Amino acid sequence: MRQAQVTRNTLETQISVNINLDGTGKAVLETGVPFLDHMLDQIARHGMMDIEINAKGDLHIDAHHTVEDIGITLGQAFKQAAGDKKGLRRYGHAYVPLDEALSRVVIDLSGRPGLELNIGFTRACIGEFDVDLVNEFFQGFVNHALVTLHIDNLSGKNAHHQAETVFKAFGRALRMAVENDPGAAGIIPSTKGTL
Repeated sequence: MRQAQVTRNTLETQISVNINLDGTGKAVLETGVPFLDHMLDQIARHGMMDIEINAKGDLHIDAHHTVEDIGITLGQAFKQAAGDKKGLRRYGHAYVPLDEALSRVVIDLSGRPGLELNIGFTRACIGEFDVDLVNEFFQGFVNHALVTLHIDNLSGKNAHHQAETVFKAFGRALRMAVENDPGAAGIIPSTKGTL
C-alpha cells in the first residue's frame, strides 16, 4: 500500500498527515480552517485517496501559517507515499468546471519543485478565507512533494467556484499521475532513470 504518515511541529503549527494513495476518497480533516477543510475534501474525493489531517496553528493571528504548513506536510507525505515512482504514469491533468468557473491543472512528478499559478480571484476573501492562501498552500505542497504544478483558472465569476474547480482538478490530476502504468511496470518514467 502506498501510504505515509508525517508529523511536523513548529512554534507556529503542529500538524499530522496520513495519506493513502490507493484509498477510496475518504477525508478526516480538523484544520481549524473550515474553507480549507472543504477544499482538502475535494482533493481526497476526486483524487480517490484517503487523507487525514489534524492541525493546530496560530489562528489567533491568521490562517497563513496553518494553511502553508498543511501544504508543506501534505507534500512531504505525498512524496513519501509515491516512493521511487516506478511504474507510475508520472503526468496528470484535468479540466474541471463548476457552473461558470473552469480550471485546468497539470502535474509532473518530476522530482523538481515548480509552481505556475494563474487565478484571477474575483474577490479577496471567500468567507473568512484569504484567497492569497491558495498560493501558499500549493507553494508549500510543490516545494516538499517535489512536483511541477501548473494551475490555470480559465474562467469564473464566483471566487468559491474558482477555488473549488482548482482543488477538484488538482485531485483528479494527482489521481492520474500516481496511477500504475501497465506498460511500464517496474520502470521509472524518466530517461534519467530517476525522479
